[in-house]
Amino acid sequence: LPQRLAALATAAREEAQQSRQQLLAQRQEVTRLQEQLSRARQDGERWASALQRAQREALEREATRGAEQARQQELIRDMKGRLLELLREKDALWQKTEGIDTPMPSPAPHDAGLCARCHKDFRLLSRRYSCRLCQGKVCHACSVAMGKQGRCCLFCYQQRHPQAT
Repeated sequence: LPQRLAALATAAREEAQQSRQQLLAQRQEVTRLQEQLSRARQDGERWASALQRAQREALEREATRGAEQARQQELIRDMKGRLLELLREKDALWQKTEGIDTPMPSPAPHDAGLCARCHKDFRLLSRRYSCRLCQGKVCHACSVAMGKQGRCCLFCYQQRHPQAT
């Protein structure tokens, strides 16, 4: 019996030793998990702070964008108003000029071989010009150069520029 008790005591000691080792390992594991939990909480706080900052910045950007959009809407409204004013002004000017009649130049003769004004024959040295206003055929002496617009007959030029006569 004493041997059996000694064997049971030895087994109990070994079991207690194993239990202590397991307990120590579990305590180390608990410490490690507590450290991880602490780091996770710190990370969570940092992320929450970053999220709040990002939300504040987004709200500020949205407010700035709203103010800019309001300014642009006002500018568009002003431009539309100015456009309407200009259109009314254009219509008023159009109505004022509608009653003004421009005198029609005399029609060109049907004979295309003669100058419409002096009735001179067009030849090799006598060039024929087409009036840009009445489309009549005139010679060099009966036409006036109007710059890039080409030439026109004296009659049309005098009607367009009465101060030149």
